[in-house]
Amino acid sequence: MKSTSGAHYIALDHVRALAAFIVFTWHFLHSVNGYPVPFSQAPVIFPLALLDEGHTGVALFMVLSGYLFSKLLSNKKIDYKKFLWNRGLRLLPLLLFVIFIRFFVIAYTGTSSDEIKNYLLSIAEGLIAPSLPNGGWSITVEFHFYLILPLLLILLSKSKTAMGGILVAAVALRWLIYENRGEVQNLAYFTIVGRIDQFLLGMLAYRFGNSMRGRHFSMAMTSALFFAFYWKFDALGGFMRSPSYPSTNPIWVVMGTIEGLFFALFISWYDTSFKHSTGFASSMLAKVGEYSYSIYLLHMFFVFSAARFIHEKIMDISNFYTALAWALVCFGLMLPIAGASYRLIEIPFMKWRQPYIRVENIKIY
Repeated sequence: MKSTSGAHYIALDHVRALAAFIVFTWHFLHSVNGYPVPFSQAPVIFPLALLDEGHTGVALFMVLSGYLFSKLLSNKKIDYKKFLWNRGLRLLPLLLFVIFIRFFVIAYTGTSSDEIKNYLLSIAEGLIAPSLPNGGWSITVEFHFYLILPLLLILLSKSKTAMGGILVAAVALRWLIYENRGEVQNLAYFTIVGRIDQFLLGMLAYRFGNSMRGRHFSMAMTSALFFAFYWKFDALGGFMRSPSYPSTNPIWVVMGTIEGLFFALFISWYDTSFKHSTGFASSMLAKVGEYSYSIYLLHMFFVFSAARFIHEKIMDISNFYTALAWALVCFGLMLPIAGASYRLIEIPFMKWRQPYIRVENIKIY
């Protein structure tokens, strides 16, 4: 991640690449109905449960967003209108492209007029509801985070205890909703009601960043606990079969908090504990991170068909490990498409960004 001030957060690009691969693998393995890899499997190599339950990659993106904006904006004055303008230039061009392509496919494949109307209605609702296509619902959640970001930055600068209070209030709200409805999975996963924890924990992780510097043993133990937790969650049914979807399991009251806490510690540790090189491997991984937004929004045009074609025309990939190997291959094949999208759709609009922070005559975009 590079700002016009010259700062390049190569470690955070690495994290973005990891998050994109986790989400891609989730969709490649399971589609929406456990095909080609059934949801009933849980990998024996227990850390790989994060790929078998790769929806958690979205949580990693959310925590990273909180961490990054805390890193960029803490204790600085912001021109909020210009900030929103810049975020719109960063996110909307590709999102609008995806929306148009989906509309074109729906309109020119013999779809009924009612389905077209429903699609257009879902786009209109996407400003508030998690209804945008190709994972665009997460952009809605991100937008809601931007709306409250100035307040969160003020609270973070004045009282970290207040941030903890918001976390407690968010968990309490989800518990009340769970008690009332009998499930809270959809709200916890698809809306700011569940994701607020992850943004907040990302912001706090930056403010307490030095506390994880060099703590490799602590990070290893924390990772082992989190991987074991996620393996157990996966083995008991995971996202889709706990015991059904939407899940009545109360774990969803705190799932976002658990994910957010681990990923916040991980990002803080990775960002502060190493001198990240600019060598070939590191630079290539960072490039994948730069392409991650295009990977995220575009992969759903291809990933399900690719998995189905391989499974039905080339070889049986219903085994988790076989499918994972193919997912890695297909992820690599996705990179040229994402790279073209990044250069042709994302980058051209960035030249219209405006400085929204001035620190000692340095402009940050």
